[in-house]
Amino acid sequence: MRDPLAEPSDLIRSVSRALRVLESVGRAPRGLTVKQIARRCELTVATTYHLVRTLAYEGYVIRREDGTYIVGLEIADRYRELVSAFRGPPPVGEALRRAAVDTGYSHYLGRFVGGRIAVTASAEGARSPFADDVAPGFDEGSHATALGKALLATLTPDQRARYLRDYGMRGFTPATLTTAEAIEADLAAGERRGMQLEMGQFKQGVACAAVVVIADRDIERRLVLACSMPAAEMLTSARVVRAKLTAAARNVAEALSAGESATA
Repeated sequence: MRDPLAEPSDLIRSVSRALRVLESVGRAPRGLTVKQIARRCELTVATTYHLVRTLAYEGYVIRREDGTYIVGLEIADRYRELVSAFRGPPPVGEALRRAAVDTGYSHYLGRFVGGRIAVTASAEGARSPFADDVAPGFDEGSHATALGKALLATLTPDQRARYLRDYGMRGFTPATLTTAEAIEADLAAGERRGMQLEMGQFKQGVACAAVVVIADRDIERRLVLACSMPAAEMLTSARVVRAKLTAAARNVAEALSAGESATA
Protein backbone atom coordinates (compact mmCIF):
# COMPACT_ATOMS: atom_id res chain seq x y z
CA MET A 1 0.00 0.00 0.00
CA ARG A 2 1.32 3.43 -0.96
CA ASP A 3 1.95 5.94 1.79
CA PRO A 4 0.49 9.30 0.74
CA LEU A 5 2.79 11.07 3.20
CA ALA A 6 5.81 9.59 1.40
CA GLU A 7 4.76 10.83 -2.04
CA PRO A 8 7.73 12.53 -3.75
CA SER A 9 7.37 16.16 -4.75
CA ASP A 10 8.52 15.36 -8.29
CA LEU A 11 6.05 12.49 -8.82
CA ILE A 12 5.22 12.06 -12.52
CA ARG A 13 1.45 11.68 -12.49
CA SER A 14 1.14 10.03 -15.88
CA VAL A 15 3.56 7.25 -14.89
CA SER A 16 1.76 6.75 -11.59
CA ARG A 17 -1.60 6.54 -13.35
CA ALA A 18 -0.28 4.07 -15.94
CA LEU A 19 0.96 1.79 -13.16
CA ARG A 20 -2.42 1.99 -11.43
CA VAL A 21 -4.08 0.97 -14.71
CA LEU A 22 -1.66 -1.94 -15.09
CA GLU A 23 -2.29 -3.09 -11.53
CA SER A 24 -6.07 -2.97 -12.03
CA VAL A 25 -5.87 -5.00 -15.23
CA GLY A 26 -3.57 -7.50 -13.54
CA ARG A 27 -6.09 -8.08 -10.75
CA ALA A 28 -8.84 -8.94 -13.26
CA PRO A 29 -7.96 -12.18 -15.12
CA ARG A 30 -11.20 -11.97 -17.13
CA GLY A 31 -10.23 -8.58 -18.46
CA LEU A 32 -11.60 -5.06 -18.06
CA THR A 33 -13.08 -2.52 -20.45
CA VAL A 34 -11.70 1.01 -20.56
CA LYS A 35 -14.73 2.26 -18.62
CA GLN A 36 -14.22 -0.37 -15.93
CA ILE A 37 -10.54 0.53 -15.65
CA ALA A 38 -11.39 4.22 -15.42
CA ARG A 39 -13.88 3.58 -12.64
CA ARG A 40 -11.49 1.41 -10.63
CA CYS A 41 -8.60 3.84 -11.01
CA GLU A 42 -10.78 6.93 -10.48
CA LEU A 43 -9.69 8.43 -13.81
CA THR A 44 -11.59 9.95 -16.69
CA VAL A 45 -12.40 7.66 -19.60
CA ALA A 46 -10.37 9.86 -21.97
CA THR A 47 -7.26 9.71 -19.77
CA THR A 48 -7.66 5.97 -19.28
CA TYR A 49 -8.02 5.42 -23.02
CA HIS A 50 -4.71 7.16 -23.72
CA LEU A 51 -2.95 5.24 -20.95
CA VAL A 52 -4.31 1.89 -22.11
CA ARG A 53 -3.38 2.58 -25.73
CA THR A 54 0.20 3.37 -24.65
CA LEU A 55 0.45 0.25 -22.49
CA ALA A 56 -0.94 -1.87 -25.35
CA TYR A 57 1.62 -0.40 -27.78
CA GLU A 58 4.43 -1.30 -25.37
CA GLY A 59 3.04 -4.83 -24.91
CA TYR A 60 2.08 -4.53 -21.24
CA VAL A 61 -1.64 -5.02 -21.90
CA ILE A 62 -3.49 -6.78 -24.72
CA ARG A 63 -6.85 -5.77 -26.20
CA ARG A 64 -9.13 -8.73 -26.83
CA GLU A 65 -11.87 -8.98 -29.45
CA ASP A 66 -14.59 -8.24 -26.88
CA GLY A 67 -12.95 -4.91 -26.06
CA THR A 68 -11.53 -5.93 -22.70
CA TYR A 69 -7.87 -5.66 -21.74
CA ILE A 70 -5.67 -8.26 -20.06
CA VAL A 71 -1.99 -8.16 -19.08
CA GLY A 72 0.49 -8.59 -21.93
CA LEU A 73 3.51 -10.82 -22.41
CA GLU A 74 5.95 -8.03 -21.54
CA ILE A 75 4.91 -8.57 -17.93
CA ALA A 76 6.20 -12.16 -18.14
CA ASP A 77 9.50 -10.91 -19.55
CA ARG A 78 9.92 -8.46 -16.66
CA TYR A 79 9.07 -11.21 -14.17
CA ARG A 80 11.71 -13.54 -15.63
CA GLU A 81 14.25 -10.74 -15.33
CA LEU A 82 13.20 -10.18 -11.73
CA VAL A 83 13.55 -13.88 -10.89
CA SER A 84 17.01 -13.99 -12.50
CA ALA A 85 18.17 -10.93 -10.57
CA PHE A 86 16.75 -12.28 -7.30
CA ARG A 87 18.34 -15.72 -7.69
CA GLY A 88 21.83 -14.42 -8.36
CA PRO A 89 24.60 -16.17 -10.34
CA PRO A 90 23.74 -19.49 -12.10
CA PRO A 91 25.73 -21.60 -9.59
CA VAL A 92 23.28 -20.51 -6.88
CA GLY A 93 20.34 -21.90 -8.81
CA GLU A 94 22.25 -25.14 -9.41
CA ALA A 95 23.00 -25.50 -5.69
CA LEU A 96 19.32 -24.94 -4.89
CA ARG A 97 18.20 -27.56 -7.42
CA ARG A 98 20.74 -30.09 -6.13
CA ALA A 99 19.39 -29.66 -2.61
CA ALA A 100 15.83 -30.24 -3.84
CA VAL A 101 16.82 -33.38 -5.75
CA ASP A 102 18.96 -34.75 -2.91
CA THR A 103 16.25 -34.43 -0.26
CA GLY A 104 13.05 -34.44 -2.29
CA TYR A 105 12.04 -31.27 -0.44
CA SER A 106 11.29 -27.91 -2.06
CA HIS A 107 13.94 -25.33 -1.20
CA TYR A 108 13.65 -21.55 -1.07
CA LEU A 109 16.02 -18.62 -0.76
CA GLY A 110 14.86 -15.47 0.98
CA ARG A 111 16.20 -12.04 1.83
CA PHE A 112 15.15 -8.47 2.54
CA VAL A 113 14.10 -6.62 -0.61
CA GLY A 114 13.47 -2.94 -0.03
CA GLY A 115 13.23 -3.69 3.67
CA ARG A 116 10.59 -6.39 3.18
CA ILE A 117 11.12 -10.15 3.56
CA ALA A 118 10.65 -11.94 0.24
CA VAL A 119 11.25 -15.30 -1.41
CA THR A 120 13.91 -14.75 -4.05
CA ALA A 121 14.42 -18.22 -5.56
CA SER A 122 12.90 -21.68 -5.35
CA ALA A 123 13.41 -25.26 -6.50
CA GLU A 124 10.60 -27.78 -6.22
CA GLY A 125 11.08 -31.15 -4.54
CA ALA A 126 9.02 -34.21 -5.38
CA ARG A 127 8.15 -35.00 -1.74
CA SER A 128 7.00 -31.52 -0.72
CA PRO A 129 3.38 -30.36 -0.96
CA PHE A 130 3.04 -28.01 -3.93
CA ALA A 131 2.80 -24.35 -2.94
CA ASP A 132 2.11 -22.28 -6.03
CA ASP A 133 1.82 -19.05 -4.03
CA VAL A 134 5.30 -19.34 -2.47
CA ALA A 135 7.24 -18.24 -5.54
CA PRO A 136 9.94 -15.63 -6.15
CA GLY A 137 8.48 -12.30 -5.14
CA PHE A 138 6.22 -13.74 -2.43
CA ASP A 139 6.44 -11.33 0.52
CA GLU A 140 3.68 -12.29 2.94
CA GLY A 141 3.49 -14.23 6.18
CA SER A 142 7.01 -13.65 7.46
CA HIS A 143 5.79 -14.39 11.00
CA ALA A 144 4.29 -17.71 9.84
CA THR A 145 7.08 -19.12 7.65
CA ALA A 146 10.44 -20.49 8.72
CA LEU A 147 12.10 -18.44 5.99
CA GLY A 148 10.56 -15.28 7.39
CA LYS A 149 11.44 -16.20 10.95
CA ALA A 150 15.08 -16.82 10.04
CA LEU A 151 15.31 -13.29 8.65
CA LEU A 152 13.30 -11.76 11.48
CA ALA A 153 15.77 -13.36 13.90
CA THR A 154 18.60 -11.30 12.35
CA LEU A 155 16.88 -8.05 13.40
CA THR A 156 17.12 -6.32 16.75
CA PRO A 157 14.02 -6.65 18.97
CA ASP A 158 13.04 -3.06 18.15
CA GLN A 159 13.46 -3.59 14.41
CA ARG A 160 11.50 -6.82 14.62
CA ALA A 161 8.64 -5.19 16.55
CA ARG A 162 8.48 -2.40 13.98
CA TYR A 163 8.45 -4.88 11.09
CA LEU A 164 5.64 -6.96 12.58
CA ARG A 165 3.66 -3.83 13.39
CA ASP A 166 4.04 -2.49 9.85
CA TYR A 167 3.18 -5.71 8.02
CA GLY A 168 0.84 -7.34 10.50
CA MET A 169 0.50 -10.86 11.85
CA ARG A 170 -2.31 -12.45 9.90
CA GLY A 171 -3.59 -15.80 11.14
CA PHE A 172 -3.09 -18.20 8.21
CA THR A 173 -4.07 -21.29 10.23
CA PRO A 174 -5.19 -21.96 13.81
CA ALA A 175 -1.51 -22.63 14.63
CA THR A 176 -0.21 -19.26 13.39
CA LEU A 177 1.55 -17.18 16.04
CA THR A 178 -0.14 -13.77 16.09
CA THR A 179 1.49 -11.94 18.99
CA ALA A 180 4.94 -10.40 19.25
CA GLU A 181 5.53 -12.24 22.54
CA ALA A 182 4.85 -15.61 20.93
CA ILE A 183 7.15 -14.81 18.02
CA GLU A 184 9.97 -13.78 20.34
CA ALA A 185 9.72 -17.05 22.26
CA ASP A 186 9.57 -19.03 19.02
CA LEU A 187 12.62 -17.30 17.55
CA ALA A 188 14.57 -17.93 20.76
CA ALA A 189 13.69 -21.61 20.53
CA GLY A 190 14.86 -21.64 16.93
CA GLU A 191 18.19 -20.13 17.90
CA ARG A 192 18.70 -22.90 20.46
CA ARG A 193 17.61 -25.52 17.97
CA GLY A 194 19.99 -24.33 15.26
CA MET A 195 17.22 -23.70 12.73
CA GLN A 196 13.95 -21.79 12.62
CA LEU A 197 10.90 -23.97 12.31
CA GLU A 198 7.17 -23.79 11.70
CA MET A 199 4.66 -26.63 11.82
CA GLY A 200 1.36 -25.93 10.11
CA GLN A 201 1.55 -22.20 10.87
CA PHE A 202 1.39 -21.13 7.23
CA LYS A 203 -0.40 -24.14 5.72
CA GLN A 204 -1.99 -26.96 7.65
CA GLY A 205 -0.12 -30.25 7.33
CA VAL A 206 3.04 -28.57 6.02
CA ALA A 207 6.26 -27.87 7.92
CA CYS A 208 9.17 -25.65 7.01
CA ALA A 209 12.70 -25.20 8.38
CA ALA A 210 15.24 -22.45 7.66
CA VAL A 211 18.85 -21.53 8.39
CA VAL A 212 20.96 -18.47 7.67
CA VAL A 213 23.21 -18.62 4.60
CA ILE A 214 24.78 -15.16 4.91
CA ALA A 215 24.68 -12.96 8.01
CA ASP A 216 25.78 -9.50 6.92
CA ARG A 217 25.68 -6.10 8.58
CA ASP A 218 23.86 -4.86 5.47
CA ILE A 219 20.27 -6.02 5.90
CA GLU A 220 19.76 -6.35 2.14
CA ARG A 221 22.68 -8.81 1.86
CA ARG A 222 21.38 -11.24 4.46
CA LEU A 223 20.28 -14.54 2.94
CA VAL A 224 18.46 -17.57 4.32
CA LEU A 225 17.66 -21.03 2.98
CA ALA A 226 14.43 -22.88 3.78
CA CYS A 227 12.86 -26.20 2.88
CA SER A 228 9.29 -27.47 3.16
CA MET A 229 7.87 -30.95 3.70
CA PRO A 230 4.84 -32.80 5.10
CA ALA A 231 4.59 -31.98 8.80
CA ALA A 232 4.74 -35.68 9.72
CA GLU A 233 8.22 -36.00 8.19
CA MET A 234 9.52 -33.06 10.22
CA LEU A 235 8.32 -34.71 13.42
CA THR A 236 10.43 -37.81 12.74
CA SER A 237 13.41 -36.34 10.88
CA ALA A 238 14.19 -32.91 12.38
CA ARG A 239 17.88 -33.66 13.04
CA VAL A 240 18.41 -35.02 9.53
CA VAL A 241 16.60 -32.01 8.06
CA ARG A 242 18.84 -29.63 10.01
CA ALA A 243 22.02 -31.41 8.92
CA LYS A 244 21.05 -31.47 5.23
CA LEU A 245 19.75 -27.90 5.31
CA THR A 246 22.94 -26.65 6.92
CA ALA A 247 25.05 -28.47 4.32
CA ALA A 248 22.90 -27.04 1.51
CA ALA A 249 23.31 -23.54 2.97
CA ARG A 250 27.10 -23.94 2.83
CA ASN A 251 26.84 -25.03 -0.81
CA VAL A 252 24.68 -22.02 -1.65
CA ALA A 253 27.13 -19.66 0.08
CA GLU A 254 30.05 -21.19 -1.85
CA ALA A 255 28.10 -20.98 -5.12
CA LEU A 256 27.25 -17.35 -4.46
CA SER A 257 30.90 -16.55 -3.71
CA ALA A 258 32.10 -18.37 -6.83
CA GLY A 259 29.48 -16.67 -8.99
CA GLU A 260 30.37 -13.21 -7.72
CA SER A 261 34.08 -13.88 -8.26
CA ALA A 262 33.43 -14.97 -11.84
CA THR A 263 31.57 -11.75 -12.65
CA ALA A 264 33.95 -9.40 -10.80
